[in-house]
Amino acid sequence: MSIKERYQNPVVGDDVKLRLFVYNSNNFADIKTINYIDVYKVNSTSSDITNPNESYLVEKIKGEDVTKESIGKYLLNLKTSAPAYTIGYYFDVWNVIFENEEEPANVTNVFQIYPDLFYTAPIPLVYDFSFQFRPNRLRKGSKQYLIAQITPNVPKGTDLQRYYENLAIRGNLKISIEQRTGTCLPCETDLRMIVEKADMDYREKLYGYYMLNTTDLDIAIYDVWFELDFGDSVYISDRQSLQVYN
Repeated sequence: MSIKERYQNPVVGDDVKLRLFVYNSNNFADIKTINYIDVYKVNSTSSDITNPNESYLVEKIKGEDVTKESIGKYLLNLKTSAPAYTIGYYFDVWNVIFENEEEPANVTNVFQIYPDLFYTAPIPLVYDFSFQFRPNRLRKGSKQYLIAQITPNVPKGTDLQRYYENLAIRGNLKISIEQRTGTCLPCETDLRMIVEKADMDYREKLYGYYMLNTTDLDIAIYDVWFELDFGDSVYISDRQSLQVYN
């Protein structure tokens, strides 16, 4: 199968990236200890998906199986193999001890495992997507996530629309940024390329996030475009403008 983010519509057999971001006031902060992570499956009839009384324990994972990516950023790659994992709602409970604390605390997050997405047609599907991102103006020195949104260009309110949305959610999404204007602009394209086909840092349904640090960028106008890779098709967006100003 494949590797999916928590909100990228994983199916049974996928590795699901369960992330935990920890802040203290406005800054990322480390956890003193991650004791364990409990993964619960919600009963199909439950309306409260984080109620332990309406769920059952699927797996207990040791804290040492969690990867610390950087300060305050933790990642657990969860393997959703059958028969332990089936279609439905789950929640992961992280039992942790924060810095300067003695008693453990529980942090609860939710994810869902979806059915496989099969679709048949007598001819190859013809479809398209539109891409937008924000913000498109950043002050030099700022460090922010660019948020890209993918929208299927299909009729509304149909099963086919939902199918297209799932294509966008599951497809690989890449970003490219190239300087268009500025002082002493190099003629060579490769010298003006700031980001070239980089994976979006995180995926959430029809959204992708990419952290852009403008500290070392020139005050200029930049072209930004996206690529969505799914199956044997690659969808490339129009170039859009990003301004870095003083």
